[in-house]
Amino acid sequence: MNTYNIEDLYTGQTEQFETEISFEMFNAFRAVTCDTNPLHCDEDYAKNNGFKGRVAYGMLTASFLSTLAGVFLPGERSIIQSVDVRFPRPVYEGDKLLVRGTVTEIHESVRQITVAVEIKNQRDESVLKGKMKVGVRNG
Repeated sequence: MNTYNIEDLYTGQTEQFETEISFEMFNAFRAVTCDTNPLHCDEDYAKNNGFKGRVAYGMLTASFLSTLAGVFLPGERSIIQSVDVRFPRPVYEGDKLLVRGTVTEIHESVRQITVAVEIKNQRDESVLKGKMKVGVRNG
């Protein structure tokens, strides 16, 4: 886990990690949210509606931004203040995702950074794009 202070961060700084979407993730997310939309739960329904299989919850994909901020950028001292994302492509079970964040702005006076975020699948296709504003608490 990183422990960056606001003074340690710089514009252009990038952190990233990889994860794979599993069957267990689908089930755990459904259990927490109670979202039983058949697009996420029923393989045949998803295929009959033009997808190649069950579509991962968009917010499951976006939840990796919590890991990005809380573990990597800035890490332990983070507090997410806002998230603005879009989902250009669906995510499926078995997809391998690369989660990347790059510092685009630093506001030392309010101890906040802006992070451009992108998640790509194993085919190097963007499945999430956006930005986060993250507070950096004093160490």
